[in-house]
Amino acid sequence: MLTRRTLLKSGAAAAATLATPAIAGNSTIKIGYVSPQSGPLSAFSEADSYMIDKFVKTASAQGLNVDVVVKDSQSNPNRAAEVARELIVRDEVNLICVASTPETTNPVCTIAEAEEVPVISSVAPWQPWFIGQQGNPGDPSTWQEFDYVHHFFWGLEDNVSVFLNMWNSIESNKVLSALWPNDGDGNAWASDVGMPPAAAAAGFQLVDPGRYQNLTDDFSAQINAFKQANAEIFTGIPIPPDFTTFWTQAKQQGYNPKMASIAKALLFPESVQQLGDLGHNLTCEVYWTPSFPFKSSLTGESNADLAAGFEEAEGRQWTQPVGFTHALFEVAANAIKRAGDPTNGDSLAEAVGATSLDTVVGNIGWGKDNLPPFARKNVAKTPLVGGQWRRQDDGGFDLKIVENGNAPEIPLEGTLETLG
Repeated sequence: MLTRRTLLKSGAAAAATLATPAIAGNSTIKIGYVSPQSGPLSAFSEADSYMIDKFVKTASAQGLNVDVVVKDSQSNPNRAAEVARELIVRDEVNLICVASTPETTNPVCTIAEAEEVPVISSVAPWQPWFIGQQGNPGDPSTWQEFDYVHHFFWGLEDNVSVFLNMWNSIESNKVLSALWPNDGDGNAWASDVGMPPAAAAAGFQLVDPGRYQNLTDDFSAQINAFKQANAEIFTGIPIPPDFTTFWTQAKQQGYNPKMASIAKALLFPESVQQLGDLGHNLTCEVYWTPSFPFKSSLTGESNADLAAGFEEAEGRQWTQPVGFTHALFEVAANAIKRAGDPTNGDSLAEAVGATSLDTVVGNIGWGKDNLPPFARKNVAKTPLVGGQWRRQDDGGFDLKIVENGNAPEIPLEGTLETLG
């Protein structure tokens, strides 16, 4: 199969390269964008269209000639790999931005790394992103850095810490039930780099009935195990439709923990609204809200401005990916401007790796010492806090920041409450 990589290694590509310096300054920079726009993970992409249109208009106004080619991973890793190849081989993009869960980010980054195409990736905890792409994830001695792909987000250690901070602030029997799926996120959370060792160190007894398949329609076995153990704290990282199924069945079957802290599934107001009153006081990680005290390097807007613009244009409530989709393109624009030749993969990848940029999600820069040495070249961490969904008089929900122990620069908006 003739790929971009083999073509670039050929004499034909070498000849074509002779013309590159003459056209690079005036050429259009093609950016591929991949996210799960359909399927069970589609809630992650609901801000994509608005944010991409906003980026293209802003870039054009600033004299940056860009074209964004959008692809849907369909919430499927195989499809994510296919569209990554399409972007590289057929669309001949100069850069790929990819977002939202390892099922989309990892296949895209793996393909792009092999094809020597720069990628900026986000919205997946860094462990399943970095470790999940290794040839032998179970043997750290074999792990290797990447040359072309860079990722920014928080890690499992941050989410685990936020959840433990919330749980330790209430009275409970410290019996913790866990609902972890058989996917990249679930397996990472259940591993030695995830929740079990941290929970044990904090004095929690973990009830883990094992992995389940996504889109399961009957959680009776898990619910029975949690009830028998009298688990007063519940956690998990299901996809949104699975949590709706589980939580509805849990209430029907009489499982009533004092606190439920759910990663991934509770990030979106629409997911919580489907639960009605059952959504009140559920907790989750918060990686972006309008109250974050940062501003855009691209437009100068505050996060409150960014959220308000989205709500006015789309006629719906802000959602956490608003900030991170915007930040992806902040980093992309900044790297393109700094690259010696943004049409050259090596030059652009080097510019991405040298980024130190204040964005709407905080400072993004690779090479910092808040990560293990093996991950510093490819991973940049962003702040994380804890939030609680509050039912409003009109039936909607607001997400209030109730825990900020690891990021005190982000202000609290309320006090943590139990489920009652």
